[in-house]
Amino acid sequence: MSNVIQEKRLALIHRVIVPDEEYPKEYAVLVTESQSIFIRQKKTRGNFWLRREMSYGTALITDVVPKTLEVYQQTSLESLTADGANITVPHEAVISLALKKEEQKPRAYDFFVRLTMRMQREEFQVYDFEMNYRQGPIVETEIKLYMVPLGAYFKPRRQTKSRETILREYAMGALEIFQKVLPAGIISS
Repeated sequence: MSNVIQEKRLALIHRVIVPDEEYPKEYAVLVTESQSIFIRQKKTRGNFWLRREMSYGTALITDVVPKTLEVYQQTSLESLTADGANITVPHEAVISLALKKEEQKPRAYDFFVRLTMRMQREEFQVYDFEMNYRQGPIVETEIKLYMVPLGAYFKPRRQTKSRETILREYAMGALEIFQKVLPAGIISS
């Protein structure tokens, strides 16, 4: 019998979108005591929809059910880190993490978005994190994470809260998770 100490899984951020030249990618972020594992989610929507969701800050297609932390308790961390589609960021390698808030300006072809914003009397706020970390002794990498909750998170809250409040709470929840595991002084908002 081996005495392997299991790394404690602390939290799960159900969904972030990482922009890419070719196609935006959806990830769930499993946060453990010593690392954050960006788990690539299977493709559920087209490029057009994902790019719009990054601009609006909310899921436009609401039928995807998020996985829970308990689901990932059953999966070995070794298999998650070995998967080439996933991104593993050791917490000691993180140089900076900044929470930013963007107010999107709809383009001419976003007629329905402008109409919705006018009817709801709300501006669409998009929250994102910019994480800089070391991949080696001299290689630094930046990853931008758009905080776009799934419809299963957003839709029930929309009955009682504004879009701005829901998106802020989702981003602040992720910020609190990262504050617990990252070294002090590298997080800004």
